[in-house]
Amino acid sequence: MKNFIVVLLTVFLASCAVDSQHPDFEKHVELGKNFFKLHGEEKFDEMKDLLSDDLSWTSPAYGEGLINKETQLGYIKMYQDNYENVTFTANYWLPGVDTLTLKNDGSVRVYGTWSGVHSATGNEFSLGSYHTMAFDADGKISGGGDWFDLTGFIQQSQKVSEEEEVME
Repeated sequence: MKNFIVVLLTVFLASCAVDSQHPDFEKHVELGKNFFKLHGEEKFDEMKDLLSDDLSWTSPAYGEGLINKETQLGYIKMYQDNYENVTFTANYWLPGVDTLTLKNDGSVRVYGTWSGVHSATGNEFSLGSYHTMAFDADGKISGGGDWFDLTGFIQQSQKVSEEEEVME
């Protein structure tokens, strides 16, 4: 009886084992890192090439919801035109999971901090963020989203000093 319980417990624990890492996880982390690096280097066309034409992205803008590739590229261009010395420092990269099966699906998640300078005001910023990225069979970013305080970020980075407001 004791052996039966040990075997039963072993089988139960083995069935609860965590899934192994998705085979494309490391490759997708590197693609994500490259995407963010290209953003800081303002290499718009190279970033554009990493996005699937069928991109479905969750916007950080309140109430905007899902956006397509064209809209996301407009936001990327806006950031690159209005901010300098932009860098992303990741705290850690995590595997994503299928929301129905809860198994690793090759997508990635990352928590980190964006920093840089607003071109017009010279204001430095440091913005905590969370991003997700899903990939298609061609290795292009096909989905995901950005989560951060967009409104607070824009207001703070573009804020002019009280002295400058008086002079205007």
